[in-house]
Amino acid sequence: MKRRMGRLAVAFVLIVVVSGSVGVGQLVAVPAQATVEKEPGRPRNVRVDDRFAIKSVGEGLVSPDGAWVAYTVSTTSLEENKSTSRLWMVETAGGDPIPMTAESSSASSPRWSPDGKYLSFLSSRNEGKSQVWVLDRRGGEAWQLTDVEQGVSNYEWSPDGKRLVLGIKDAKAEDDADAGSEGNAEGDSSSEESSDVPDPWVIDRLQFKQDYIGYLDRRRTHLYVFDLSSEKSSTRSSEVTQITSGDYDDSQPQWSADGTKIAFVSNRTEEPDSNYNTDIWLVDPGNSDMGKTLAQVTLNEGADSQPRWHPDSQHIAFITNNRPELSVYDQNKLAVVRVGGDNPEVLTEDLDRWVTRPRFSADGDSITFILEERGTTQVARIPTAGGAMERLIAGSVSTRSVEVGPDDSVVALVSNAHSPGELVVLDANTLASAGNGRNGGGGHHATSVRRLTRVNQELFDGLRLGEVEKVAYNSADGTEVETFIYKPPSFDPAFRYPTVLWIHGGPMSQWEWGFNFTAQWIAANGYVVVLPNPRGSTGYGLDFERAIWADWGNVDSQDVLGAVDKAIELGYSDPERLAVGGWSYGGILTNYVITSTQRFKAAMSGASGALWVANYGHDHYQRWYEVEFGLPWENRELWERLSPFNKVAEITTPTMWMGGENDWNVPIQNSEQMYQAMKRLGRETVLVVYPNQFHGVDLPAYDKDFHERVIAWYDKYLK
Repeated sequence: MKRRMGRLAVAFVLIVVVSGSVGVGQLVAVPAQATVEKEPGRPRNVRVDDRFAIKSVGEGLVSPDGAWVAYTVSTTSLEENKSTSRLWMVETAGGDPIPMTAESSSASSPRWSPDGKYLSFLSSRNEGKSQVWVLDRRGGEAWQLTDVEQGVSNYEWSPDGKRLVLGIKDAKAEDDADAGSEGNAEGDSSSEESSDVPDPWVIDRLQFKQDYIGYLDRRRTHLYVFDLSSEKSSTRSSEVTQITSGDYDDSQPQWSADGTKIAFVSNRTEEPDSNYNTDIWLVDPGNSDMGKTLAQVTLNEGADSQPRWHPDSQHIAFITNNRPELSVYDQNKLAVVRVGGDNPEVLTEDLDRWVTRPRFSADGDSITFILEERGTTQVARIPTAGGAMERLIAGSVSTRSVEVGPDDSVVALVSNAHSPGELVVLDANTLASAGNGRNGGGGHHATSVRRLTRVNQELFDGLRLGEVEKVAYNSADGTEVETFIYKPPSFDPAFRYPTVLWIHGGPMSQWEWGFNFTAQWIAANGYVVVLPNPRGSTGYGLDFERAIWADWGNVDSQDVLGAVDKAIELGYSDPERLAVGGWSYGGILTNYVITSTQRFKAAMSGASGALWVANYGHDHYQRWYEVEFGLPWENRELWERLSPFNKVAEITTPTMWMGGENDWNVPIQNSEQMYQAMKRLGRETVLVVYPNQFHGVDLPAYDKDFHERVIAWYDKYLK
């Protein structure tokens, strides 16, 4: 139930309205504060259309010589209702970025050729399937490298630059080429015979559906090696050899430094759909038996992933979950294993924090990674042989990617409360000269890194943003909890503001110091916005996170209500004008809150849960539920106790239910059930369903509608 901030709109909105509720044409006007025009020489408040003017920077890839960083920049067109990504590069020493691909077609997954002369990327140009394209770094047009009928999902260069490993999904068998494809396409209900009528889905898997994909068949993603011997041939007839096979999905391929082995991630247990037990495997890139001969590197019953080779081609760093009994609550740990050797050594066993994205130094003596820490995501480093951890980029930041250059400079994608993600570099000489901050302290803050990109500076120079504060407080049982508080741009400490409690998804997630447009947009409309990290959140230790195990809506409800109490105690919030909302688990926790208290004047529950037993076999979380809740026919009492639907009669808060029509993460039926019950009870409520959208609700037009509609709903009851 992890929440991707929804791209939610006015066009084609399916909406059910009760008497007196807000409809499509009845959006309440936003207050004057939100629409203040920029005066000459003065910034203005955020407007909803600014969301689509913000550009999104992708991870930075350092060239083999360390001189350049390649990255993507995604832009959104509200008029065309789509987003596109363009490939750029910039000198690591600084300078003006150089566009490498045209604006008209998207590019993703940039990779440097090992000699640094070429940049490759994935693109589905000409409305085709995603293929590998390549261009000369010095200029010129890109050319298509692969021509795979099903398309390419991921790829990596071999160290000698003569081969690629490709991730390719199995093609449909000839005898079912005309059968209904995966997805949520609707069949033609006409009685006339039609060649367009899809065949039924015939399903025999335990895990038989997935959000954004639909019903799952037995086609799997496997690895192939692509020989580049004729990469510039107009026929692109280079040989493609399948190197893995079977009823398993294979992902995250990584070449060893000597090019003799490929490490990859796969769940090859007897029933992969019943557990999260992925392992690291090795395959010979030149094999001819389609991967029937493999070497298993890890034996852990939890999830092992994100393999990265040591320069000696004998060791692999990876991320492990070594307590499978904790299921999705188990923390990611950093480990190193010697190929063919003993059990892995877990380097962060005592850290009690989530880590991700391991990257070796050039000499292999240390590993740089991303660390979650109390509302931040920092960059840290630890010796490969074990020892004290040092924080490289710390402070009030949110880091989304990290790469290590050949000179051990660190390139990271970092944001803060007033700036979306931009690429920064921490030079090797800076790392060597500054005091390191070992044993968990110190570290380099945002002021000591050098920015490489400034894609949003012109826009943000003209915006007046709300100030953000992080405060700690004690929950009802004395547990210390933290919350972020966003203030209106023209905040007056003598005035108490209407306040929105905005809850994050997950629940294994956290609000961070990174830029949050939705919170800034609500604040710009005259609200204090409270974003707590209640129990269940990551970044605060395993005990804090696991406190909600099989007890959703209990201590986490106390924690989020305590955040509101803290904002009132500080004099920021008006206790008579409170609203609540969230998406995914944020919507689920909203449901627990409004079934237990009547103190909120309005609520928005997005993609939330209602009657959990009705979700079993309907959403894609059966593995999670079975470990934490037990089987519904064996432990029904718990399933019913945790279901907000069973307390729906307690809701008196006017509530707007929202979600995507095709969401199979937390299906729309949950919102429909809650809406139906409130409607039957004669309560104030409205249901908004975004057509053909999944859990994230991605169309820019729907995104705009979401933001405007939420503000209108809160304004109606709080202003």
